[in-house]
Parts: sequence; C-alpha cells; structure tokens
Amino acid sequence: MAYDVIVIGLGGMGSAAAYRLAQRGKRVLGLEKFTPVHTRGSSHGGSRITRQAYFEDPAYVPLLLRAHEMWDQTERDSGERIFHRVGGLVVGPPDSGAVAGSRASAEQYGLEHEVLDALETRRRFPTLHPALTEVALHEEGAGYVVPEAAVRAHLGLARRAGAELHFEEPVTHWEQGRVTTALATYETEHVVVCPGPWAPELVRDLGIPFEVERGVQHYFTPKTGGFDDHPVYIWDPAEGHGFYGFPRIDGAVKVAFHHGGEICTADTVDREVHDHEVDAMRAATARLMPGIAGAHQRGATCLYTNTADRHFVIAPHPAHDGVTVACGFSGHGFKFVPVVGEILADLAIDGATRHPIGLFDPARLRGGA
Repeated sequence: MAYDVIVIGLGGMGSAAAYRLAQRGKRVLGLEKFTPVHTRGSSHGGSRITRQAYFEDPAYVPLLLRAHEMWDQTERDSGERIFHRVGGLVVGPPDSGAVAGSRASAEQYGLEHEVLDALETRRRFPTLHPALTEVALHEEGAGYVVPEAAVRAHLGLARRAGAELHFEEPVTHWEQGRVTTALATYETEHVVVCPGPWAPELVRDLGIPFEVERGVQHYFTPKTGGFDDHPVYIWDPAEGHGFYGFPRIDGAVKVAFHHGGEICTADTVDREVHDHEVDAMRAATARLMPGIAGAHQRGATCLYTNTADRHFVIAPHPAHDGVTVACGFSGHGFKFVPVVGEILADLAIDGATRHPIGLFDPARLRGGA
C-alpha cells in the first residue's frame, strides 16, 4: 500500500502532524522507534511551560496565540486534560534578556501582563525572594502543558481520523517517495521528518550542525507551603545560572536549569541523575526560592536538540522534493506542538502555510547558501 504521507517520529511534533494530516483526509503512516509516549526523547517529564510574552523573539507570538487556541480544541476533541492556566512569572533585572524580551513581546502584541517590583512580587508570591533590583513580569494566561497527555491525545485523534501508526519500528533510511524501516519498505508521496534528538543522524544532509544537550529535571518535596496554587516561573538572575519551574504537581515541585548541560547523543546520553547535579540545583535556588529544595524525590533526563541560534527548523527539505522537516527546537518547542502540526500539514499538502515561519528557514544556518 502506498501512503499520501509518512511521518517519521511520533513524539510531540510528529503525533500532531499525523493527526492534522489524517484529519484532512490523507492516508497517513506514522513510524516511531519506541513505544507510544516514551521517555527517550523530549516529550516527557510531566510538564512544559507555555507562555505568549515570548522573550526569544516577538516573531513567535502569532504562533503561540494559535497554539493556545489549538490546545483548548485538542482537549475538547480528545478528552485529555493538557493545558493548565496557572499564570507565569519571568523574574530578573529589568534589563535582563528574559524580562526585557518578554516585556517587548507583550507590548508589541498587546498581551495582558503586569510588571511587579521586588516588594510587590514578594507580597503576592511569597515563595519568591527577588533582590530589590529585580522585577517580575506576570502573565496571567501562561501556564503549563502535560507533554505525555498531549502526545497521547494527538495519537488517539490521529487513529480516530484514520492514520496507521507503527511503534517499535525504527526507520533505517528515507528518501523522496520511500521510507525503509527494520521491518519493511513503504512508498509515499510525501515524507515528514520529526526526528527530535535523532536529527543529527536522520537529517544529516540538511548540512546543519545540531547539538544534542542533556538536561536534568529535578523533583523536590518543597520545604514550605505555597506551591500548590503557584504560577510557573523563569528566573534570569544577574548572577548565577537561571532556572525554571512549576507548581506542585503529584506531590512534587519540578525545577531545572535551562541549557548548560552536557553535549551527548540520543543513544549514548547518561540517564542517571547524580548527587552533584542535585547539589547544584539546591545551590541555584537557595537565595531566589529557598522553599523549593526539600527532599529530592527523583530526577529525569531530557534532551534538547539545539541549533546555533536556538531558533527552530521547519521547512521543506532544500535537497529533496516531497520532504518536510521539523527539528532543532532547542529546548523551547513543546508549547508550539499543535500549531507545528498544522504547519507541517500545510507544507505537506499545499507546499506553503499562512503561518509566519521565515525565522525557521534552514538556509540561515548554512550561511544563506
């Protein structure tokens, strides 16, 4: 049997793409190396921050506005609880990249937000101890999504729409019109490659130097109260390593560093969390949020697939007609999952999309070649 589209990789982006393609009536085959909703890539850990006042670049904001709409629709269609609107805080000096960038995006797009000085931040959010020179940007519409629920929802909706999904069937080779796995070779009109941290192997001919980075997520029993009804947060301090975290979920507060991890590969990453890593997390939070780091319940590793400029790659493959790629999400991609699925369906079916994706052209990472 020949397929209209084969989707390689059924994590966050691939599961959403398989659903949106099948929803539009395409004969879709989805191929995944591991079991459904696995923990080997970047779509696990129980929570991912989502926000719209985006310090990385204002160009992301229109995509985030659409993503928030689509999360709500995905919840209604699937019955899964995915998006938890608990509010969000970005804390640091007023001129820090995270605070100033968030404020610029919010002002450019008229997003509801407020900037709190240190004393007001401490009063309203007693778990936070900013210095008097720091401020907090509060975005009430921010929150977190549950990655496992999101992938599970998109896989279920894809099946309901008629997609054929194969698990524990690793792809060994792909080319225009054909995909080969450990079990079979399949014919297709279009290939969508969503490789996650396997991008260095699966899309090597893009000519982009992807860097796979090991991150560690820590789950603590908090030492103090106040974390049950708590916003998500990102700290960008003047000194020390910034970190981000969540309210108490299932008895634990999750906190992690954003970047700065060991460079590795998806197949050789050290998945053990070490004592010195727990100690480093405790030290980073000691002044800023001293109530977090009680007993360390557990840790988990997660993989970032970074581009040189930390922006995504979402585009038709420049060397292969009939192939679309989505990768290099650089540790901030999961909040975009539903809209990326829509974009990939647009590109595979129509060759273009109404969404602004110029920032994600791979040519920028090859010197414009």
